[in-house]
Amino acid sequence: MKSIMFAIGLAGIGLAVAFALLRTENRKENNAMNSLMVIVPYKYEGLWVFDDAAVGLSKEPFIAGIDTLIDKATASIPDAQQGFRAIFSGTQFPGANFKLEWRRAESGGNWYYSPEFDQEGWLCPALFKYFKSAPPEIYVKVEPRNEG
Repeated sequence: MKSIMFAIGLAGIGLAVAFALLRTENRKENNAMNSLMVIVPYKYEGLWVFDDAAVGLSKEPFIAGIDTLIDKATASIPDAQQGFRAIFSGTQFPGANFKLEWRRAESGGNWYYSPEFDQEGWLCPALFKYFKSAPPEIYVKVEPRNEG
């Protein structure tokens, strides 16, 4: 009888630990999905690039249409080429200037469409440093670095 009670107790503890781990993992995933992320793109050698030491990126370029979208999105930001703040998220947030809608995967990256600019652009695999998978929409706020 003692061994049965001991086995039931161990099984209960095992289930409790497994449930707690599952809840923690889900919480981490949900937090990541609701996070606001910030990068500071700038022009380098004629290209829009950004650095993010936290995820191991240095002078990561924006190409294939995203560079043109950045030109349009920052047209009213003085000295944007020296650096501007881009806040982005896979979920809508107050103050977002525009959104990117997922279209298709290609070459390890993903094509997104901007309804505001009626244009597509390709985001390279560095996207996965910020998202577990390509989100259906990415909301973006661009602003001067010295704001707020």
